[in-house]
Amino acid sequence: MIVAQRKPFAEIKQALAPYEKILVAGCGTCVAVCLAGGKKEVGLLASQLRMSFGLEKKNVKITEVTLERQCDREFLETAGKEVEEAEAVLSLACGAGIQFLAEAYPQRPVFPGVNTTFIGVAEAAGMWTERCRACGECLLAETGGICPRTICSKGLNNGPCGGMVDGKCEVDPERPCAWVLIYDRLSREGRLESIEMVRPPTDFTRQSQPGKVTHAAYLRRYDAGSK
Repeated sequence: MIVAQRKPFAEIKQALAPYEKILVAGCGTCVAVCLAGGKKEVGLLASQLRMSFGLEKKNVKITEVTLERQCDREFLETAGKEVEEAEAVLSLACGAGIQFLAEAYPQRPVFPGVNTTFIGVAEAAGMWTERCRACGECLLAETGGICPRTICSKGLNNGPCGGMVDGKCEVDPERPCAWVLIYDRLSREGRLESIEMVRPPTDFTRQSQPGKVTHAAYLRRYDAGSK
């Protein structure tokens, strides 16, 4: 899932200061799970904004809405009334949801309330770790289902490096070396020949291959929606 964390309150308030009607829009999926932008977080932030503006004697109306997903046009349409009644929108969705909300309602300024940090998994209650960088060139079939680009502190496509000591990473002696983990997994699976492959550097241009909207196509769609 996508993991995010709330922006500093001072930064959020400064962005919203010029407006008197503000909609705080949450997302009920990834950012709700990581406790950054679900219904509960929307309520807390909205209350904090009301109190802060109130102490300054500013007459600011704060409304709230939490969509099931902000990265889905079907759910964005359900917030049409709330968006139309606001002067500005504060989105607590991930970066993708924020952009999609802004694209759907180009007549309203949309501000981010969170910083999107990574794609990860829940290791335990309140603890998430990065597991994928969406590089567009997945190695998991060759590395026993362990991603060296995220688990290895250096993101090495081949390893281990010369800094590994007793199966631990030189960056942190408590941290297992990703390539030792990969070796152990492939050994158990009887596929150690995979670790002998020499992999080229990651080609991040694969992130913009067919199937994803190009920048030019996005601009054409945005211009059409704003007219």
